[in-house]
Amino acid sequence: MRLALPLLAGLAALPAFAAAPTAPVPAWSEPSPPHAIYGNAYQVGSKGLSSILITSPQGHILIDGTWTGNAPLIEANIRKLGFRVEDIKVILNSHAHFDHAGAIGALQKDSGALVRATAAGAKAMTLGGRDPDDPQFDSTTKDAFPTFPVTGDIVDGTVVTVGPLKLTAHITPGHTPGGTAWTWDSCEGSTCKHIAYVDSLYAFALGSYRYSDHPAYVAAYWKTFDRVASLPCDILVTPHPEQGAGKTCKAYAQDGRDHLKQQLEDEKNGT
Repeated sequence: MRLALPLLAGLAALPAFAAAPTAPVPAWSEPSPPHAIYGNAYQVGSKGLSSILITSPQGHILIDGTWTGNAPLIEANIRKLGFRVEDIKVILNSHAHFDHAGAIGALQKDSGALVRATAAGAKAMTLGGRDPDDPQFDSTTKDAFPTFPVTGDIVDGTVVTVGPLKLTAHITPGHTPGGTAWTWDSCEGSTCKHIAYVDSLYAFALGSYRYSDHPAYVAAYWKTFDRVASLPCDILVTPHPEQGAGKTCKAYAQDGRDHLKQQLEDEKNGT
């Protein structure tokens, strides 16, 4: 989710003794203790923003980087769990807004990982999140994030592997054109569970954008809810943790449907 608020200017120029930069939503730049989700899957993000680490002896996968200034926070959380940042082999993303992809460039630099995304997601990343096709595009925004090398090879059903890790991509356009959900199995002993990290599903628009002016996009959005509802989903995790807390994938998909329905109704009524 993107909020139409400017980031603090000149972050890169802050001296070493300056206070840590603050995100547009202040909690997003506050530390949150890392914890296990289940088995080898861990939450290593900040308050209100998810960054998911899936580990193996052959290397790790990280999904989402959270806000632009949060790389040191995420790296500290990874180390608190006893893992090495340098062992991250692949970085994936839910969607390319500054609060989920902003720190990926710094994390990539520090880990040496390969960043992979959908073609639409990679396009947005190369634009620093300022994608004209995004319903939340704002040409005047100061919320752009530093760009970084990204491979746009993810399609629906792509399986990303690192050692024994196998994460499956599920394309979920709507909140952004490049939205992606990820599923995998994590085990504790002989008991394994299906984990679904599902992208933001809520419809937001900025400026003059109207979903009702883009029927093909809306049709794809409706299909996203059906796809999410049918995911293997013993445990649901979302980019903003509170949005999926205590919900099933079916319930989360229904929330998304309700938001889009309301958005279209508001557009029809001119509100």
